[in-house]
Amino acid sequence: MVVLKGNIHSIETCGTVDGPGVRFVVFMQGCPMRCLYCHNPDTWRFNKLNEMTVDEIFDKYESVKEFCSGGLTVTGGEPLVQIDFLINLFKKFKANGVHTALDTSGVLFDLKYTAKFDELIKYTDLVMLDIKHIDNDEHKKLTGHTNFYILEFAKYLSDKEIPTWIRHVVVPEITYNEKYLYQLGTFLATLKNIKALDILPYHNMALKKYEELNLDYKLSDTPPLSKSDAINARNIIISAMKKNKF
Repeated sequence: MVVLKGNIHSIETCGTVDGPGVRFVVFMQGCPMRCLYCHNPDTWRFNKLNEMTVDEIFDKYESVKEFCSGGLTVTGGEPLVQIDFLINLFKKFKANGVHTALDTSGVLFDLKYTAKFDELIKYTDLVMLDIKHIDNDEHKKLTGHTNFYILEFAKYLSDKEIPTWIRHVVVPEITYNEKYLYQLGTFLATLKNIKALDILPYHNMALKKYEELNLDYKLSDTPPLSKSDAINARNIIISAMKKNKF
């Protein structure tokens, strides 16, 4: 019997910003998007680094589970690149009573082929959906991809009533824009499954990593977003959600 292996970038045993509680966080290798502000460019490539089976990951979790009261979070990279492995991983953890959370951009979703997504959400307690930009043209500039499938994934999760946290990185002169923030809030108002809204202020702490990887950091001249601007961005989105809620 062939044992399916996942291509793993790294594992963090006490994650505190990847879902509710203290989490066991698995970073998957490989991502099709090239977000200009990405702080994990070392997860982009699809080359095999550290292959692990579901049982190997679960055994590692078992050895530290007393410190990971929140459960399992799988992030990346883009976890949906390895959806078959992800399904098996979540199935194993759910069978053992562990809360499962998926941190994703949803970029690989396709309404024409939902069978695997239907299977995955059977074992998914929470989705943290990262909406990069609400405007499609600006999204392409920011990530290299359309946001069409991401927004469709958001609607799909809403229809399936899967608890979802929306995450949005606010970048000066890119997403920190009243028009776009209001449009995002208007879209979110159409969803019925949102449990939290995480506004993530842009920072440039990945600059050194880009230098080490000999990669050009396109936002090197962009200043970090201030705390007051982050609060303002959140207020604009919330205002639009309240005003447009059906």
